[in-house]
Amino acid sequence: MPLPRRTRVGIVGAGPAGLLLARLLHGHGIDCVVLEGRDRAYAERRQRAGILEQGAVDALRACGAGARLEREGLAHEGVELRFDGRSHRIDFPSLTGGSRVWVYAQTEVVKDLIALRIADGAPLLFEAEALAVEGAGTGRPVVRYRHAGRDLTLECDYVVGCDGSHGVTRRSVPEGASRTFGRSYPYSWLGVLADAPPVYDELVYAHSPRGFALASMRSPTVSRLYLQVPNGEDPAAWPDERVWDELDSRLASSGSRRLERGPVTARSVLPMRSSVTEPMRFGRVFLAGDAAHIVPPTGAKGLNLAFADVAVLARAFGHLARTGSADLLDAYSDTCLRRVWRAEHFSYAMTTALHTDPARSPFDGRLQLAQLHRIADSPHAAAEFAHNYTGHFPG
Repeated sequence: MPLPRRTRVGIVGAGPAGLLLARLLHGHGIDCVVLEGRDRAYAERRQRAGILEQGAVDALRACGAGARLEREGLAHEGVELRFDGRSHRIDFPSLTGGSRVWVYAQTEVVKDLIALRIADGAPLLFEAEALAVEGAGTGRPVVRYRHAGRDLTLECDYVVGCDGSHGVTRRSVPEGASRTFGRSYPYSWLGVLADAPPVYDELVYAHSPRGFALASMRSPTVSRLYLQVPNGEDPAAWPDERVWDELDSRLASSGSRRLERGPVTARSVLPMRSSVTEPMRFGRVFLAGDAAHIVPPTGAKGLNLAFADVAVLARAFGHLARTGSADLLDAYSDTCLRRVWRAEHFSYAMTTALHTDPARSPFDGRLQLAQLHRIADSPHAAAEFAHNYTGHFPG
């Protein structure tokens, strides 16, 4: 197949956001080309998020990408909070009118969307490193990229950057045309995958004097687990026994079960940060997902926000194709940022309530417990938590 030289929408990045956008545009009959700098194997194995909100699941089902999710995804109707020696379950359906979340790894979402894209015979170029996006403020932006040792160009009517916070698309916005708001946190996550069956049916979030811990899963036989660690921590400093001992200590509460132990197959340290770039558009270049905003992973919002972005964008492109009106495209940034900032606030609140800041005072510690007790004891606060976690963000 000859390499495309021109397209309606050029998508930089074949992560879940770029691939879902391509799938949605295909459904609208809008041609697009997806460029991904890594090879297919890398794209399909990079470990990222694992929790899908109701809206993300609905979007995958609606575009024909939900078949394997239906068979293998794990529906969760709540989460458990552990703190101050007690456990409290937040029941999502009863508090939200029926919403839930699904455990289905980002790697599996990417595999599903890649398979559909290839089956459609639609352009998806791996090992196509985007070098620059030029002409963002013109009517014909161009993506310069390198593929198979050749420097090539792709002329576009529009470019969508789904290439992350360090991608080239953000750099196409002239200095002074956007502003980024952000903060870093004084701790990181050690994330591990283990060949050990989860002992809990739902996610367990734990606040303890020793630091935060999270017990999650990838499948009925694979656990995904997290520990709060200092920034700059070396994953090699955490052999298997230390990981399991620390998890058991932090997750302990009255009547709780100890984790099923097994070999740790992967470990990495994830810094915690928040950032939002405004606006999410310059000229004919749009930013989506991590290219526009980062959230700490505590609230499971990163992938879901990215899906929400591209769903808004796909509707806007479909509206333009049907009516000739760019009204929805022009409103894209404002529409998305309302949801982004609500998710940022929820993620920040969850992160600061559950983690142990090394510089906290005893007063700060008591405030954290007061906030967690409020969620556990107040039906109103529990409902707000449930709506936010499942992605509804009530006013």
